[in-house]
Amino acid sequence: MSIDIKAPTFPESVADGTVATWHKQPGEACSADELIVDIETDKVVLEVVAPADGVLKEIVKGEGDTVLSEEVIAIFEEGAAAAAPAPAEKSPAAESADSPAAEVTTDADKVGPAARKLIEENGLDASRIPGTGKNGGITKEDVQNFLKNKPAAAPASAPAAAAAPALNIPAGERTEKRVPMTRLRATIAKRLVEAQQNAAMLTTYNEVNMKPVMELRKQYKDLFEKVHGGTRLGFMSFFVKAATEALKRFPAVNASIDGNDMVYHGYQDIGVAVSTERGLMVPVLRDTDSMSLAEVEGTIADFGKRGREGKLGMDDMQGGTFTITNGGVFGSLMSTPILNPPQTAILGMHKIQERPMAVNGQVEILPMMYLALSYDHRMIDGKEAVQFLVTIKDLLEDPARMLLDV
Repeated sequence: MSIDIKAPTFPESVADGTVATWHKQPGEACSADELIVDIETDKVVLEVVAPADGVLKEIVKGEGDTVLSEEVIAIFEEGAAAAAPAPAEKSPAAESADSPAAEVTTDADKVGPAARKLIEENGLDASRIPGTGKNGGITKEDVQNFLKNKPAAAPASAPAAAAAPALNIPAGERTEKRVPMTRLRATIAKRLVEAQQNAAMLTTYNEVNMKPVMELRKQYKDLFEKVHGGTRLGFMSFFVKAATEALKRFPAVNASIDGNDMVYHGYQDIGVAVSTERGLMVPVLRDTDSMSLAEVEGTIADFGKRGREGKLGMDDMQGGTFTITNGGVFGSLMSTPILNPPQTAILGMHKIQERPMAVNGQVEILPMMYLALSYDHRMIDGKEAVQFLVTIKDLLEDPARMLLDV
């Protein structure tokens, strides 16, 4: 029985999507719920799985094609068996081709269509790829595993990688490679430019002594992990709770601008920037005022895991009244974060670095972190921005204040 494979139902804020990667090719067998294609939207990458056991019969929309919500992208044959591989004869094209993939079409070493495509795209020598398929055939997964273990090679399954793809450039040659910008990357770029053009963005800085938080974490991290089922105590939860308290004290920082209206939110939904291969994503922690440190850490860990796997959903990214981004994990000592519209402020964390500080007339070496708050001056006055950042500093330098609400 033939079944139409359709694009997912997109929310109202998403007009269409782009076919990113077909994980199965026509004639390949699929198991029920096995991933067959990725659809990339402005916000996330959505996975489409096989509806039942069977065979992918026909691809209607190829990689790079634009698709609408619930548009047919492929035809699936339920219950069918995969087509038997053709006898491995060398075609005239294979004999004359210069590509390494053409060198290995032998009786014992067959290359499937999906695997052949990856081999050709990455200029690989198929004779070096161990095959785990039937009769030693090379599958797409074999090629992907080979690429992962190959030094300095970009994974073939990540066409939307944020970093520039690796180029195997012989010494002395000046080679260029043009790669289309992914839909997600293009949207990120557009929003960042709009944020700078449409907002009166300023940044105020401060620094925080992280010693109290670090000592508290050192004292309780083992017990915390034991009590909370393996959830590790990090620094981000302290910043989320400090920011939540500061947002309650300074409502304008928790507000957003909608046209000529200023919208004040009676709740705190804090987005946490997560870096993935496909680009920067900002999943949102909901109602952080009611979340414990363990709930914050557990949710952030889950966001990070699903972000790396490309499984963050639309619901995870919607909304948010404030954002925290941590460039310190990459070694950044100071930066100017860009607003995440329509939010009016974003907090930037940075690297913890020991520095000599004057304390009560004495010089002490303390673990210090620079904090940056970028804000929209149309909504927030400089006084409020500075006081908001000082509040976060005070709460972190005396964590008991968060518990006592003082």
